[in-house]
Amino acid sequence: MEKLREPLNDLVGGQCALPLALEAMGERWSFMILRAAFNGVHHFEEFQHELNIARNILSNRLSRLVDHGIMAREVMAEDRRKVRYELTEKGLELLPAMIALRQWGEKWGAGVPSTPVLVDVRDEQPIGPVTITAHDGRPLGYKELLWKHRSELQPLGQARVRADARVDPVAAE
Repeated sequence: MEKLREPLNDLVGGQCALPLALEAMGERWSFMILRAAFNGVHHFEEFQHELNIARNILSNRLSRLVDHGIMAREVMAEDRRKVRYELTEKGLELLPAMIALRQWGEKWGAGVPSTPVLVDVRDEQPIGPVTITAHDGRPLGYKELLWKHRSELQPLGQARVRADARVDPVAAE
């Protein structure tokens, strides 16, 4: 039986959501805007000043993030000329991906940990590496993963017999 793998020519969101995610995020500036938003930047002028980004590019990327529901745009009641950009729930859920990219960059790009360091609020200790985990929390490596069609998944708790784990009934006697 041939191993199942993702259809790699799926560029417009058929079975794999990665192309859709990349379409929503765009490119480098979208990630930099998100990083700024995660750091408490909310207004156009603040984004422009902090990122040193051209106004037209910033406007385009903010519009794209709003259109995709990653950020919300709110005209301020006290000054209708001022707009506040806020991460939506959908945008906040990009945090693990952003942290994973940062950690990858620290390891393979910069070669040193970034500063400031992201810490948990309770212990004020650096967060751990973003990892892939199994349904029960076990960390998984690349070689412990395989693709399966969703229709082949067994309900959790139901016994699963793997080909390499079958017991020979004659040898078991």
